[in-house]
Amino acid sequence: MPALKTQATGPAFNRVPEVTLDFWLIKLMAVTMGETAADYLAVNLGLGLTVTSLIMSGVLIVALVLQFAQKRYVPWAYWLAVVLISVVGTLVTDNLVDNFGVRLQTTTITFSVVLAATFAVWYASERTLSIHTIFTTKREIFYWLAILFTFSLGTAAGDLVAETFDMGYLVSGLMFGGVIALITLAYYLVNLDGILAFWLAYILTRPLGASFGDLLSQPVEYGGLGFGTTYTSLIFLGCIVALVVYMTLRSSATEADALLVESE
Repeated sequence: MPALKTQATGPAFNRVPEVTLDFWLIKLMAVTMGETAADYLAVNLGLGLTVTSLIMSGVLIVALVLQFAQKRYVPWAYWLAVVLISVVGTLVTDNLVDNFGVRLQTTTITFSVVLAATFAVWYASERTLSIHTIFTTKREIFYWLAILFTFSLGTAAGDLVAETFDMGYLVSGLMFGGVIALITLAYYLVNLDGILAFWLAYILTRPLGASFGDLLSQPVEYGGLGFGTTYTSLIFLGCIVALVVYMTLRSSATEADALLVESE
């Protein structure tokens, strides 16, 4: 686990995970579950958007308090916050569209501007947008704000393409997946800036996950496969838990090896 050595305060650990294949797998599952879980709580349980939003926002605040208290990357705390912020980000957009009648075009543009402003203030303050140097509370606040707005933007953009533009969930998912593939090729073949490539891919995995989440959960007459939000959410929750356990065990083994090397 990367750490910044300082004489005054000791090592400062990076508070977010390294970008690996399992990072992208669990992130994609988290955003997919965020879409289906929000629908399950608001519709299937009959809580409604307002009550669901208030409850999940409260739970998210508790999860973020736990995450900030770690002062380092701890898999269960980090990914719990990601899953919950995915749900809340979805609910923010759903509230604007369904409760307040804001058009998806407007929400997509608005969250694009808000996210760009967040990045601009972050860079002006810290001179970097790198996720490899989230050593301070200030940087972590910027990081989680950006994550929240990527989820809200992704929800709006995914629904805009799939529903308003009537492209359907499958075609929308394939389209966003294709754009992510092009970004990946640009990174490896033409040296696209790594930080830019990461954030572009991170933003686009939200509508990708939302599209496939809706594809799996929505009724057949609405263009889905009809698995329902309950089963879809449980399947992805199980996969997320399994990956977090794996990450925790791997992190523990890595730290044990590092301590062994230092002792020698």
